[in-house]
Amino acid sequence: MFAESRDLMRRAALHATLGDPVRLAIVETLILGDASPTELRQRVGIASNLMAHHLNHLERAGLVGRHRSEADGRRTYVQVNRDLLTALDANVGLRASRVVFVCTANSARSHMATALWRQASEVPTASGGTHPGSTIAAAAIASAARHRTEIPVVPPVALADIVRDDDLIVTVCDSAHEELLNPQSLHWSIPDPVVVGTDAAFDHAFTEIAARIADLAPRLTPST
Repeated sequence: MFAESRDLMRRAALHATLGDPVRLAIVETLILGDASPTELRQRVGIASNLMAHHLNHLERAGLVGRHRSEADGRRTYVQVNRDLLTALDANVGLRASRVVFVCTANSARSHMATALWRQASEVPTASGGTHPGSTIAAAAIASAARHRTEIPVVPPVALADIVRDDDLIVTVCDSAHEELLNPQSLHWSIPDPVVVGTDAAFDHAFTEIAARIADLAPRLTPST
């Protein structure tokens, strides 16, 4: 009984924090993707001092966290605490005819994402790079195989060569996001496994992308 009461109190505290409509709007925005405080301020439409105030409340409640960009270390990204999402009943959704995952080289994270997306959704998908490399990283293919997922061996392609106006763009690396600065895109701040180079780094990227796709796929409706 004590444990049940403690859990009830915890969930009540979370809902109390989200009783403010601005905080709820922030969390619902972050459910779909990560954002810097400036991006959040633009999307929610409040002043910077109010954004700082609400983010502090959300951080104290454990609902969000922050980390520095891998590309521009002066920039931070806010992420929702996905372990607490079950305590929320957010009605968040999008429509798109295709989902395009983007990283810089189109050699690892974006291909992991398209492979996982095909398993989770019937909405078409593609991937591209802002500065595509020459090949898909062998370690990315191996990591997917360890998770019983196949990444087709295809040449990396430039985002500019494949993107369409009605695509939902999801950047999966900080560098690509900060280069594109597309306010309509979603951003998943996934650490670059190529920099570390270990199996563990690639597996971490794979499982993080899988969790994000599990969140997004049920919320995305195909546009007709």
